[in-house]
Amino acid sequence: MSLLEIRNLVKKYNDHIVLNNINFSVNKSDVIVILGASGCGKSTLLRCINGLEDTHSGEIIFDGKVINDKKTNWTLVRQKIGMVFQSYELFPHMSVIDNITLAPLKVEKRQKDEVIAEAYDLLKRFNLLDKKDSMPRSLSGGQKQRVAIIRALCMNPDILLFDEVTASLDPEMAYEVSSVILELVKDGMTMIIVTHEMRFAKSIASEVIFLDNGSIAEKSYPADFFNNPKTERARKFLSIFNM
Repeated sequence: MSLLEIRNLVKKYNDHIVLNNINFSVNKSDVIVILGASGCGKSTLLRCINGLEDTHSGEIIFDGKVINDKKTNWTLVRQKIGMVFQSYELFPHMSVIDNITLAPLKVEKRQKDEVIAEAYDLLKRFNLLDKKDSMPRSLSGGQKQRVAIIRALCMNPDILLFDEVTASLDPEMAYEVSSVILELVKDGMTMIIVTHEMRFAKSIASEVIFLDNGSIAEKSYPADFFNNPKTERARKFLSIFNM
C-alpha cells in the first residue's frame, strides 16, 4: 500500500481550475520532484496535501485513510506530513532551539529532555549547533532554511513536503540547503519536492511529475524525463535550463 495516494484531485478558485484530475502515489522512501512553470499549481498541490488549501473533489489518502474531508484533525496529520516553506516561517521572537522544540513539546507533549537531545543531534549533524541560542534575524538565509528543515524533522514525520526551499537563496546558501536534502535522501526520507533547480532535481528524484496548467503533462523516471521528454511542452520547459 502506498504511503500517500492522490486520486482524481481537483482544486478550483471560483471557476478557475488550479489542479485538474491529479493522480499519483508515493511509496516509502520515494523522492517525488514536481516541476513546471510558475503558476502551474505546484505549490497549491503541496498545500492541498498538507491541508492548507481545501480541495474541490478527489481524494488524498494518507496511510490508508482519506484526509481531505471535514472530519480530519489536521493538527495530528501535520505531525506526520511535514512541510518546509520558501519563507522559512520561523518565529522571529524565539531562539533557534525554541523554534525547533516548540511543536514537539506543545503539540506532541513529548518529554523536554528527549526533544532537546534530538534537536541538538540534528543541529550538530547539519552544522548549526553553535547557533542554538541565536535569534532568526542573526542567521543567513541558508541557516534559517536549515533550521526550518530541522524543525520539521524534529516532529519525526513520515513524509516531508518542500516548497521551493532554495528559491530565495544565493548559490552558496542554496548549496547548503540542497546538501541537507541530499542527506535526507540517503536516510530514506520520503519527500515531495517542488523546485526550479533542474540539476538538483535530476540528482535526487525517484520520479518526476511535470505539471502544465494544473494537469500532469508527464510522469516518468528522471533519466527519461530529462533525456527524452515525451511532450513538446516539457521539451520547451527544459530548454530554458539548457537541459
